[in-house]
Amino acid sequence: MPTHVRTIQTAVPPTSLDQTVARDIFAGQDGLTRLGERLVRASFDGSGISTRQTVIEDLGAAPVTGDPVFYDRESGVLLSPSTRTRNEVYIDAASRLFVEAAERALDACADIEASDVTHVVTVSCTGFFAPGPEYRIVRSLGLAPTTERLHIGFMGCYGAFAALRVAAAFCESNPDAVVLVVCCEVCTIHVRSSNDPDQIVASSVFADGAAAAIVTGRPGPAGSTSLTVDQLSTELTPVGEDDMAWTIGDAGFDMVLSAAVPKIIDTYIRPALEPLFVNEPHLSADPAGAITHWAIHPGGRSILDKVESNLGLSVSQLVPSRRVLRDYGNMSSGTVLFVLKDILDGDGDGDLDLDGDGGGDVGGDPEQGERVCAMAFGPGLTVETGLFTRVTR
Repeated sequence: MPTHVRTIQTAVPPTSLDQTVARDIFAGQDGLTRLGERLVRASFDGSGISTRQTVIEDLGAAPVTGDPVFYDRESGVLLSPSTRTRNEVYIDAASRLFVEAAERALDACADIEASDVTHVVTVSCTGFFAPGPEYRIVRSLGLAPTTERLHIGFMGCYGAFAALRVAAAFCESNPDAVVLVVCCEVCTIHVRSSNDPDQIVASSVFADGAAAAIVTGRPGPAGSTSLTVDQLSTELTPVGEDDMAWTIGDAGFDMVLSAAVPKIIDTYIRPALEPLFVNEPHLSADPAGAITHWAIHPGGRSILDKVESNLGLSVSQLVPSRRVLRDYGNMSSGTVLFVLKDILDGDGDGDLDLDGDGGGDVGGDPEQGERVCAMAFGPGLTVETGLFTRVTR
């Protein structure tokens, strides 16, 4: 029996951060060198991001009460709270986003009740607490106390794939399983002023948000659209262990995201796709032509550029990924689910040409379903891939 992603729903915090405003804040810090200021402006302006959402109310335009924690609006100074303070913000903000996304996913499946959920799998790498987010979801949504819970932590931007793999395994072993997968990250609590290029890049792209999916072997009602999980694969590249990392420091979590990452992805992306096509080798000759939709994790603009060029993808095939990057930034683990939601909720005709150039669109046969390839990159350097079929009953 095939496993279906029946719905993907999202939640973001209410504070919106305009990229140009954020750029000016970070570029205006006293401790920056002239080179650091140039790097800030170049990173923010070249990010491909227009707006991001943040749980840090200090950075928004709405009035706030109490003393500033992350940003003092009066002085224009970015503050440096301790890791403990940042994690306390995570516990409060992430808990609300986890539950909000989970509620939306359940509400989107009219034929699935809270009592039907058998498993909850949560993913996060930007904070810790116990009882954890999977516990909060069970209690807040009134799920059965026998609901099996699993939290996947500190895997970075590819964490959603680990959750989908676990969910698919649950469904394969139990035909009645209904798995609620929820990814949530509040990356912005760890940003800070710095002259370090890796930290500057992190400050320019990372954002906050949550995404939830219902994964089950149960087919949806007539007229519903879902993603059938066909194949999931993981690959470690021979190099890159030191080029993408996520560690815990005294003033928040420290991101390593070197300029070598896009080049590493460019070199090893095709070999990383081969295990995904082991059961369908005809796809490997021309993946861009054989697969209609591509959900590439928008880790950054240069990463999307490298993937597009290397695989020969059309402009329209990268529209969902670039649209999520533009409107939300990089939300780490949940971001690829935002892209898959864009594809799942689309009209399915293969026409995703936002730029209006009419070029490069790839069609699909709605009766047979449209193939979808998803991909994310994270510490290791790890390349996670997934092959799906978008089907309408």
